[in-house]
Order: sequence, then structure tokens, then C-alpha cells
Amino acid sequence: MRKIEHIGIAVRDLEKSNSLFARLLGKEHFKKEVVEGEGVETSFFLVGETKVELLQATREDSPIAKFIDRKSEGVHHIAFDVEDIHAEVDRLKAEGFEILNESPKLGADNKLVVFLHPRTTNGVLVELCQENPEGSFQ
Repeated sequence: MRKIEHIGIAVRDLEKSNSLFARLLGKEHFKKEVVEGEGVETSFFLVGETKVELLQATREDSPIAKFIDRKSEGVHHIAFDVEDIHAEVDRLKAEGFEILNESPKLGADNKLVVFLHPRTTNGVLVELCQENPEGSFQ
């Protein structure tokens, strides 16, 4: 793993949260994006080399909606940038980590993503991210 790529924060109201984080960080978000497959709208802020990703559900059955129903708003996941997502999945499986989606899927910000189950990572949902080598998928 090369660096923390982003920290994902589940929010109920993306516009209100964009305003709050703009005031907190002293800068506006630089990008908004809808990820239909995950039922989420995202907004990104850049803090140094790390992004803060705000996530609002776009449908009631999305993982973010379910998270907010169970736990309320707050930190949803931490994402790590990896050079080779397939090799990293193999390495982590060999180390005993449970992978939620062993085949990378397309996520926000033109990334291939894989998630590790929180029960094997001290209760933290971990996301692995790799730049999409196929280029843009939007």
C-alpha cells in the first residue's frame, strides 16, 4: 500500500455537508460524481495528498443508506492506494483477510476498488483503490 487515498464519510445531505467541510477545510470541493452501481453521490475535497470523500445515498437500498440507518453519519471507510489491486487482494487473502468483492469493481474517481470485511480489520471497512488502467469508464 502506497498511501491513504481517501477517507469516506457517510452523510445525509451532501449539499449541507459540502458547506460544512468547505468551512472546516477552508476550500471548496473539487469534484462531484454519481456512482449508480453503488447508489451514491460523492463529493471530494483535497487535503494535502489525501482526499475526503463525502457520500450520500441516492437510493434506500444502497450501502450508505444502510450504514446511516445503523450507525448515523460518520466515517464509513478508509481507502488505500495500491499499485496492483489483484496482487494486493491475493496477498491479503493469504494473510487471512476476508475480501468482500474479490473482483475489482469500478468506483468513484476512476478507480478500481475492492473492500475488506470490517470483521477482519478491527471493525474498519477498508477499501483498496487502483487507478483504472483502462482509462475513464464514464
